[in-house]
Amino acid sequence: MEKIPNRREIIDRKKLVAEITQLADEYPVDGIDFRNAVLKTLKTTLKSGQDVIKERFLKSNKGRPSMYAAAFLIDQIIRTIYDTATSYVYPLNNPTPEERLSLVAVGGYGRGELAPHSDVDLLFLFPYKQTPWSEQVIEFCLYMLWDLGLKVGHSTRNPNECIRLSKQDITIQTALLESRYVWGDQALATEVRTRFRKEIIPGNSRAFIDAKLQERDDRHARFGNSRYVVEPNIKEGKGGLRDLQTLFWIAKFVYSTTEVSELQKLGVFTESERKKFTKASNFLRTVRCHLHYLTNRPEERLTFDIQSEMAKRLGYKDHAGTLGVERFMKHYFLVAKDVGDLTRIFCANLEAEQQKKSRLPIPRFGLLQRKLDGFLVDGGRLNVQDDNDFNEDPLKILGLFHLAQQKDLDVHPNALRLIRQNLKLINKGLRNNPEANQMFLEMLTSKKDPETTLRRLSEAGVLGRFIPDFGRVVAQMQHDMYHVYTVDEHTIRAVGILSQIEDGLLADEHPLSHRIMPKILSRPILYMAVLLHDIAKGRGGDHSILGAEVAEKLCPRIGLTEAETETVSWLVRYHLLFSNTAFKRDVADPKTVEDFVKIVQSPERLKLLLILTVVDIRAVGPNVWNGWKGQLLRELYYASETALTGGHVSEGRAERAKQKQEALRETLKGWSKANIEKHLEKFYESYWVANSLETQEEHAKLIQQAEKSGEDLTIHAKSDPFRDITEVTVYTPDHPGLFARIAAAMSIAGANIVDAKIHTTTDGMALDTFFVQDDEDNAFEQKSQITKLKKVIEETLKGEIKARQELKAKSASAFPSRTRVFKAAPSVLVNNVASNIHTVIEVRGRDRVGLLADLTRALFELSLSVSSAHISTFGERVVDVFYVKDMFGLKITNNVKINAIEQKLLEALTGQLSAPETIKTPKIEKA
Repeated sequence: MEKIPNRREIIDRKKLVAEITQLADEYPVDGIDFRNAVLKTLKTTLKSGQDVIKERFLKSNKGRPSMYAAAFLIDQIIRTIYDTATSYVYPLNNPTPEERLSLVAVGGYGRGELAPHSDVDLLFLFPYKQTPWSEQVIEFCLYMLWDLGLKVGHSTRNPNECIRLSKQDITIQTALLESRYVWGDQALATEVRTRFRKEIIPGNSRAFIDAKLQERDDRHARFGNSRYVVEPNIKEGKGGLRDLQTLFWIAKFVYSTTEVSELQKLGVFTESERKKFTKASNFLRTVRCHLHYLTNRPEERLTFDIQSEMAKRLGYKDHAGTLGVERFMKHYFLVAKDVGDLTRIFCANLEAEQQKKSRLPIPRFGLLQRKLDGFLVDGGRLNVQDDNDFNEDPLKILGLFHLAQQKDLDVHPNALRLIRQNLKLINKGLRNNPEANQMFLEMLTSKKDPETTLRRLSEAGVLGRFIPDFGRVVAQMQHDMYHVYTVDEHTIRAVGILSQIEDGLLADEHPLSHRIMPKILSRPILYMAVLLHDIAKGRGGDHSILGAEVAEKLCPRIGLTEAETETVSWLVRYHLLFSNTAFKRDVADPKTVEDFVKIVQSPERLKLLLILTVVDIRAVGPNVWNGWKGQLLRELYYASETALTGGHVSEGRAERAKQKQEALRETLKGWSKANIEKHLEKFYESYWVANSLETQEEHAKLIQQAEKSGEDLTIHAKSDPFRDITEVTVYTPDHPGLFARIAAAMSIAGANIVDAKIHTTTDGMALDTFFVQDDEDNAFEQKSQITKLKKVIEETLKGEIKARQELKAKSASAFPSRTRVFKAAPSVLVNNVASNIHTVIEVRGRDRVGLLADLTRALFELSLSVSSAHISTFGERVVDVFYVKDMFGLKITNNVKINAIEQKLLEALTGQLSAPETIKTPKIEKA
């Protein structure tokens, strides 16, 4: 354990022992009063020591000394408890050889480190078998530690058991590897340590290394297999403390040291790598200590609600275009990347060491080594022939990755190490080298797993040097609930998804993208657009516009023609257009498609933009894409394709309505001609244009059934797993506020409305269709869910459920979310250009329980009629779009009315809506 300054300020054990001696004089040592007095004294001492450690830490911002100090404090507490037990409570006048006990620290505590809320792992060692005396002492120690509020992990064994179990269990083997004598019989602890070195370590290095690396890989898989998740686990996640500890364990097993300076002397690390190791280790320990103190528990995840405060405590301030929290997280991700680099270097040296120790010497150019295009294939991995190769020809840096991709080879850690040491060779000259740019373009557009190659280039630091604009977004975090990965990781994953679509691996999930991908005229355009679509994030402006400017400069250098460059730049500029239009606008409104097509202009751009949009959404995170989003994108694509290939969007609307009516006539078999005509007369032109023939047929049957039964309320629900949506249709007499009441009912039932189509028949009935999902963006697949949903809607419309009160109670009982740290500025946009016959209201703000119900109630109170609603949620932010008319069926153009709309909806957004007016509805009863 390292030297700890002013130890007595933390704990003065001499003084503590004197106090306990005095207590032993005051109370019978075998009574409960003595025990309680000792416990009280220890609690005071422990609290005082912990306060000193915390105060020192907050002043210094250094985690390592704090963790050493915490382990020292616990050592002294444990020694005092043990001495109290053996001196006063269970003394031995003539101990037998079996009545010995050793207290040994294992795990992190064994390394002499304890984070503020870490477990204290203890091994109680006895010579052969437990005696009544040792059982009593162990029990006394454990109960005292537990009563002090410490979390103690413990085991009781003899030396033979330690060695036998160590041979069987890698976890026990690792614990013993880190064991440290704390107190009691030192000879027992020495015996176990000596036997471990003699019986466990010799000849087992390879097995231990393999087991620990496999354990690491399994752990990475459990935690998402990426170090670039925006809420990382700093202990167990990829690039976290556990990865560093794995290196410590292996180093101690193989080299008998955990000192990084010793590893440098052995040639495992260079001076620069040693410094990087120490920096990473210190940074992660400091972050972990802050995390424990901030949450007052053994928290290991850097969750959103903690990151901002953590950034403040560590001194990260907001800069132009970048928040302090984003700068802190970028530092964290770069450290996690360094940990990965050091792991590869360390493992490469281990491999070389194991080969040297192998009984069968491996000749330099034996079976496992061969030359290939100026490189060396070493054990299936591509390496340099000479450590000076890159200095002599910097083009070989890119050539190495290019050849590895072509030949399906991994890159040797030694080559990666040399590249990192020579990144300065990737300069302006290499960046402007046509051959280098051609190689890069071939790697990016290769049909051989471009994602892996890009990730290798990025991990090695090559991608950020070769394309400096990409280097600016490496480890760039987006501090919101929507984006799961850093910008660079998101981009590389997007390229991988594009490659999978092209290979046909996602044909079932993305049938349209799969079908049009082979029709793309220029693959380089699409791959470059995916690579560059977010390249200007974090610069303080509109990243789409800034990214388009980057594309204009970069694409010619990479080797794209002027026309290709223009298309890539356009795609980057408008990469959000498809999703914004599909998710926030009514595609059935002809103006929506007209405006979209004016920007897109060509069928080829339409194809490119669709696929770019799909891969962008898919790469945001594992649960962001769903079938409903796919359906909305397909609807916009088909409508736009028709317009771009000679069809008409607004012209012929009446003709299309007539065609739909004629098609329905043919479909309604068994209906009399009079009943068919009566049904057709129920709907206005907008209904026929907005709905498919299949939907219209379902509606006809629903209405027929309702009229036969005489019911005033009919609710039909069906789920579509492919589209990840449940479609709920409500047929009932129309009345003001109907939409608002249904929206409230669905919120109560746990349904999120993502889209709604509102139709009123010529005879005063409402035919409202709602597209809903559960909290995980999935359809309601269980029958019980649908039954509950229908029941809540019915009871709400009948007035049996007071929706407002229910929602208020639901909101009040909801657990505080870790996302409460995020702010989303409320805004209301009233748009009279987006539609020819509707006013389009776009509402943006912070999502919460019952928000849609509040918004629709506000629209009702404003005497506005909603024709369709489109609801999009992006993490903590929500964007709700309503197509509305006034009470006379007209657009809202009066500025006073528009101001009133904005004010009322802002009140609803911020939860400041005035006391509810009673929504009077006709009583719904069975006929």
